Amino acid sequence: MKKAQKNCLIILASLVVSIVFAQSVAADDNVSANYLGASGNPNPTSLGGISPAVNNLPNTRNINGNWSANAAINYAAYPTKNTLEGQPAWAQDSYKYISDHGLLPFGASLFKGYFANTYSDNMNADYMIAPGDRIVFRMWGAKQYDDVLAVDQQGNIFIPEIGPVHVSGVPQSGLLNTIKNKVAQVFTNNVDIYVNLQSSQPIGVFVTGFVNNPGQYAGGTYDSVLSFIDRAGGIDFSRGSFRNVVVKRNEQVIANIDLYDFVLQGKINNIRLYDGDVILVSQKKTTVNVYGLVKQEAVYELSDTTSGQALISMASPLNKVSHVSISGTRNNVPIHKYLTLNDFKNFSLFDGDTVDFVADKRGESIMASVSGAITGASRYPITKSTRLRDFLSYVEVEPNLADTSSVYIKRRSVAEQQKMTIRDSLRRLEQSALTATSGSVDEAEIRVQEAKLIQDFVKRAEQYQPDGIVVVSRGGITNDILLEDGDEIVIPQISDVVLISGEVMMPKAVTFDKNMSLDDFLAAAGGVSNRADEEHILVAKANGEVGLAEDLGISAGDRILVMPKFDTKNMQLAKDIMQILYQMAVATKVVVDL
Repeated sequence: MKKAQKNCLIILASLVVSIVFAQSVAADDNVSANYLGASGNPNPTSLGGISPAVNNLPNTRNINGNWSANAAINYAAYPTKNTLEGQPAWAQDSYKYISDHGLLPFGASLFKGYFANTYSDNMNADYMIAPGDRIVFRMWGAKQYDDVLAVDQQGNIFIPEIGPVHVSGVPQSGLLNTIKNKVAQVFTNNVDIYVNLQSSQPIGVFVTGFVNNPGQYAGGTYDSVLSFIDRAGGIDFSRGSFRNVVVKRNEQVIANIDLYDFVLQGKINNIRLYDGDVILVSQKKTTVNVYGLVKQEAVYELSDTTSGQALISMASPLNKVSHVSISGTRNNVPIHKYLTLNDFKNFSLFDGDTVDFVADKRGESIMASVSGAITGASRYPITKSTRLRDFLSYVEVEPNLADTSSVYIKRRSVAEQQKMTIRDSLRRLEQSALTATSGSVDEAEIRVQEAKLIQDFVKRAEQYQPDGIVVVSRGGITNDILLEDGDEIVIPQISDVVLISGEVMMPKAVTFDKNMSLDDFLAAAGGVSNRADEEHILVAKANGEVGLAEDLGISAGDRILVMPKFDTKNMQLAKDIMQILYQMAVATKVVVDL
């Protein structure tokens, strides 16, 4: 009996591990689902999006403190922000098929209930009195009378001792005179009257065609077509047209409305609607899915003109766009075109085409920045062939503060590679923990707790961003490497302290003393904790280099990183964790504990 209970507990524990693993996989699937509908080129900007470089350089103090006016690099005015937002199409990954899943029609935001919640009481001077309206009538003087009179189906109101007064079709501005003239025929002297339209009779308008909730809807005669369509639930995105809305009266078309005129130009047809009118939303015709560098990615509907120029006028591509990628079907055969923006203007689009506006022009300039102990500009447009030493010769620095022997580079491409490496290691660690087998009930419970601990560690570790440091200076010599777009050249400030962090009792900064050993620095921070890995203590040098303290030594401006020690029965798991901890320490200069 006890053996059977033990087996049941083992099965239960295994199921818990399986559930945790399934939740992790489901979370990954949800993350992937968030990318559906994204452009195939999410950030295809051109490297040539800055003003042309010039050869006139102002006199500047170079990194060695000397003055120079010779132009080894070309740069224009210093921009306040980086105008280069990403790589061009030719420098990106391989082509990915673009899905239109989740892409909304252009103008879809019109029908969210904003018009449906408004109602006009039609209290304007041009309103024509109609049957069902209610009129406030007051008479005083020789004869007194006070009442709210309804306009009957014959268009009359009835006033005692005066009789019926025909008011249907009379504008509100002329209502007082119409009734006053009728009263004057009976009461000629010493009688004053007051007249006001209390409320108008709502009209019923039929909304049909490709709307979500066809039917008859009440409103005012001066309510817009947009109001009635909104009351009908808006246009059916899959079938309805935003560009061909028809208003009919007595089976005759009285207006054709293009809602794009309202969205793009603010124009609206202020047609007056009457009871029994019909608003018909027609079926959409030619639509194209638009992605890339445009003001709004959406499904755009083309009217009579299906040229690329018509789409450009609606989608408003950004100035940096140089090419257009088109995919679609012609005669049941898939087609793919890649045209310049000018050639695309005369290209004929078909229903269902997918258009991606990209920046695919090889520029001659890139953007680099500099930070640290500098006094001059921090951003520079430079030529693509510029090397580090040429760049540094035009950087103004603080002569007494800049550590020119410890220059390093923060490079975006390196940071992305580091991030991918760490993410891959985290996924493998998580998978190893969640799929670990158990030989007993007690071990199964331990594995479940370890799996939860690993998942929490993975979530925290993913929040750290690698800095992408490229070590270019050693022994006072700076390697003359070719610069890339987006590089940040860091010139550290001379420091007299050593930072100590990680598994120490009290992380702190200690004044550097060449006579102090590693143990002395650790002792100054209160010593290491009982969880410290005393055999593998790292040091991050001022030039960005990271390694074992016993190999690199300790200098002013360094950072000592005391790594944690992880003990477990699963030796392979411990090895994976330690590898990730060291990867993150090198990439982020931060000690992350499990």
